Amino acid sequence: QVQLVESGGGLVQAGGSLRLTCQASGSIFRIGAMGWYRQAPGKQRELVAVITSDSSTNYADSVKGRFTLSRDNAKNTVYLQMNSLKPEDTAVYYCNADHTTWRGRNNYWGQGTQVTVSS
Repeated sequence: QVQLVESGGGLVQAGGSLRLTCQASGSIFRIGAMGWYRQAPGKQRELVAVITSDSSTNYADSVKGRFTLSRDNAKNTVYLQMNSLKPEDTAVYYCNADHTTWRGRNNYWGQGTQVTVSS
């Protein structure tokens, strides 16, 4: 079993920055792609950014140029640096990770962390 622990959310003014951290722990064999999704009230959960095990990244168009996703494989941790935040970035942000063992691949979610951007 793998647990994802998120941190770094909070309240910030528009134009400000936050850094989210997600660390995987537990009975880890091989962590694959990791990423962040977000869900605003009344909206569906959407992809924010994803990073593969060899650090290739993909971003939602709405965050390109403002957010940067990186990872530390030795720590099974990903970091989402969010700059130039906008009120429309307000949402609960969820960490996601693929985990592979000899039994196959499973996907895990964190508990979510609130990001609120005030105008």
